[in-house]
Amino acid sequence: MIRLENVGKTYYTDGGEVRALDGVSLAVSAGEFVAVRGPSGCGKSTLLSLIGGLSTATTGSVHVNQRNLAAMTSAERAAFRAETIGFVFQMFHLLPYLDVLDNVLVGARPGEDQPSLEHASDLLTRFGLGGRLTHHPAQLSAGECQRVAMARAMLHRPALVLADEPTGNLDPENARAVLSHLGEFQQSGGTVLLVTHEEQAAACAQRTILLRAGRIESHAEAAEART
Repeated sequence: MIRLENVGKTYYTDGGEVRALDGVSLAVSAGEFVAVRGPSGCGKSTLLSLIGGLSTATTGSVHVNQRNLAAMTSAERAAFRAETIGFVFQMFHLLPYLDVLDNVLVGARPGEDQPSLEHASDLLTRFGLGGRLTHHPAQLSAGECQRVAMARAMLHRPALVLADEPTGNLDPENARAVLSHLGEFQQSGGTVLLVTHEEQAAACAQRTILLRAGRIESHAEAAEART
């Protein structure tokens, strides 16, 4: 599902070069739940951005679902993201002027109509928000907002979900609910790559990768990661 070969990412600023990733090689199989941990500034979000096709590598290659992202145009990467990848972010990114149902429907593919409406309602009900369809984000708790964002990410039935600190703004109970939904997605055949600094969140993954200073420092299977 995901294959990175000797990937580097350098940003050029007024203060000089910033090397966010340095020679990262990584493989994630379809159907895996993998967590990436590491301190702030270690390159976790940059890694997710490259895999999601939101930015391109300076060196090396990034393949997702057997597609070379660097070989695509910007328009092709956007279409690929819409078909293949669902994103969940720490800050939710809900539109305040839309109700819950319409916020989820923002994730619909062009040309989709009634099937997406039915699927959006089903997802929200499964996520415990069936009674909140006409509420606006300001009327929801942080945990509810994150579940709306997850429903939006999963609306088009992606093969891969990229989650960037999805429990960072949540209390323990809501964090467990979000992680449970990610686990259910993986058990249904989806692939999850979770970026987190939280031990509890990483413990839900089958495998944990530790990133430090732009390099992979270690890999740990689930049993090792919990000890």
